[in-house]
Amino acid sequence: MSFKTFLRHVREGFKNVFRNGWMSVASITSIVVSLLVLGVFILLVLNVNSLADKADSQVQITVHLTLETNQALRETLQNEIGSMPEVSKIEFVPKDQGLEELRKDLGPDADNILEGFDKDNNPLNDAFRVEVVKATTVPFVADKIKALNDTHPEKPIYKVKYGEGAVETLFKITRTVRNVGFVFVAGLGVMSMFLISNTIRVTILARRKEIGIMKLVGATNAFIRWPFFIEGALIGLLGSLITVGGLYAGYSGLNTSMKGDPLMGWRLLPFTDIWMQLSGLLLGLGVLIGIWGSTVSIRKFLKI
Repeated sequence: MSFKTFLRHVREGFKNVFRNGWMSVASITSIVVSLLVLGVFILLVLNVNSLADKADSQVQITVHLTLETNQALRETLQNEIGSMPEVSKIEFVPKDQGLEELRKDLGPDADNILEGFDKDNNPLNDAFRVEVVKATTVPFVADKIKALNDTHPEKPIYKVKYGEGAVETLFKITRTVRNVGFVFVAGLGVMSMFLISNTIRVTILARRKEIGIMKLVGATNAFIRWPFFIEGALIGLLGSLITVGGLYAGYSGLNTSMKGDPLMGWRLLPFTDIWMQLSGLLLGLGVLIGIWGSTVSIRKFLKI
C-alpha cells in the first residue's frame, strides 16, 4: 500500500467519525462509560493495595529482654538478630525511652494510669524493635528470635510480641483484597471489551449497504477495511482521552479534599505516581478495542 493510499484511508477514517454523527457519539460514549468504570475500580484497587501495604509495613516485632540481661549479652543478641537475612532493621529501646513513649501513647490519661511510675520506678524492660524485609515473614522471624534463648544459658529474652493472631488475620485480609481486586479488574476489562465492540458493531451494521456497494464496484477487502480500521482507532482514542481527563479531574479533586481530613492517617496515592501507567493502559485499551470492534464487525460484510 502506497503512502498516498494510506493518507486517503486516514482522511476517510476521520470523515467517517464525523459523518456518522450520533452513531460515533454512541460508540465514544460506550467507551467512556466502560473505561470510566474500569478506571475508577483500578484506582480503588491501587489505593486499597497501598493501604494494605502500609498496614503490612507497620507490623513490627518487639523483643522484651529480662531485667538481668547485661550490656554485653544485649549487644550479642542484637548482632544475632540483626544478622538474620529476614531482618531489615533492629533498634534498641531502653526502658526509660519505652516509658516515655508509653506516656505519649496514653495521652491525657497517662498520669492517672502510670501514677507512681517514673525513672526510678520503671515497670518496663529494655527491648528491641525489629523490622523485617517482608511483612509475611514476621511469625517465622519471631520464632527464630525466641529460639535464641536456647543458645544462651542466661535466657535473655523475656517475651517476643508481634500481635500474634491479629497479624496472621491481617495478612489473610490483605492477600484476599489483592486477589479479589485483580479478579474484578480483569472481569471488568473483559466486559468493557465486549460492550464497546458490540456498540461499534451496531454502528457498522447500519452501514452495511455502503460496504456492499463498495464491494460490488470492485473495491478490495483491504481498501474497504482500512478506513474502518482508522475510524475504530480514532473512536477508541477519543473515548479513552475523555476518560483519562475525567479520571484526572475527579481524582485530583478528591485527593485535594482529603488532604485536610485523611482517613486514619492514610491519604490517597498521588495521581502523579500512577497516571502514566493508568493513562497508558486506558489509552491503549481504548484504541485496541476500537480497532478490534471495527475489524471483527466488518469481516462478515466483506464475504460477498
